[in-house]
Amino acid sequence: MPDTAGRAGPQDLRADCANCFGLCCVVPAFSASVDFAIDKDARRPCPNLAADFRCGIHTRLRAEGFRGCTVYDCFGAGQKVSQVTFGGRDWRSHPETAKPMFDVFPIMRDLHELLWYLTEATRLRPARALREELRLALKETERLTHAAPAVLAGLDVAAHRRDVNALLRRASELVRAGCHPKDHRGADLFGARLKNADLRGADLRGACLIGADLRGADLGLADLTGADLRDADLGGTDLSASIFLTQSQLDAAQGDSRTEPPPALTRPAHWHAT
Repeated sequence: MPDTAGRAGPQDLRADCANCFGLCCVVPAFSASVDFAIDKDARRPCPNLAADFRCGIHTRLRAEGFRGCTVYDCFGAGQKVSQVTFGGRDWRSHPETAKPMFDVFPIMRDLHELLWYLTEATRLRPARALREELRLALKETERLTHAAPAVLAGLDVAAHRRDVNALLRRASELVRAGCHPKDHRGADLFGARLKNADLRGADLRGACLIGADLRGADLGLADLTGADLRDADLGGTDLSASIFLTQSQLDAAQGDSRTEPPPALTRPAHWHAT
C-alpha cells in the first residue's frame, strides 16, 4: 500500500501476481522464438493462464520455453490496475472491463516503471541537489496512477516519460561526476568482449549488451538504465554500486555466486554456482 505521504512504497513496485488478473499473460503479444515457445496475439489469454489467473507452468517456464515470461516485470502495475483502477472487478466476471483494462495496463506499467526509477533516484546521495524536483515528479507520477480509466487511456505518457527521463539523466550525471565516464549511451555492444573492462561511471543507458562478456568488469556508478543485458555474462561482476539496474535486467543476464547485485535486488535462481 502507499505510505502515509501517499507515495508508492517498494512493495507496491514489485509484481504481486496474487492480486492481479493475469494482465501480463493477456495484454502483450509474443512470437515463437528463443524466449517464447508459441505465438500469442495481443489481448488473447496465454493458454497457460489458469482460471484463477495464475500461470499453470510458473515453476517450469524456462524448461517449457517461456524464458521471456521469467524476465518480464510490470513494476506492480498489474495489481494497481486490477485492485485500484478497476476495484477488484476482473475481466472474466465483468467482460465490460476487458477492453478498458487492457488499454490501461501498458500505460500503468510505464508509470510504475517511472515510479521505480524516481524512487531509486531519491536514494542517490550525490543527487540530493535535485531532491525537491525528484519529490515533485514522484508525487505527480503517483497521482497519475490513481486517475480514472478514461483519463489514463488518454494520457500522453510518452511526454511525461520524456520529462522524467530528463530529470533522471541530471541525477545520473551528478552521481557519475568525477568518474571521467565513458559515453556508451545507446551503443551497440552486442557480444562485446568487456571482461575486466573499466566501465566505472559509464553511461550505458539503452546500450545493447546482449551476450556481452562483462565478467569482472568495473560497473561501479555505471548508469544501466534500459541496457539490454540478455545473456550478458556477469560472472564475478560487482554490480552493487551501479545505478538504475532493474530486477528484470538481472533476470535476463547470466551470473554466478561471485556476482554482486545491488542491495535492493535479488540474485536470480537460474544463475549458476561458481
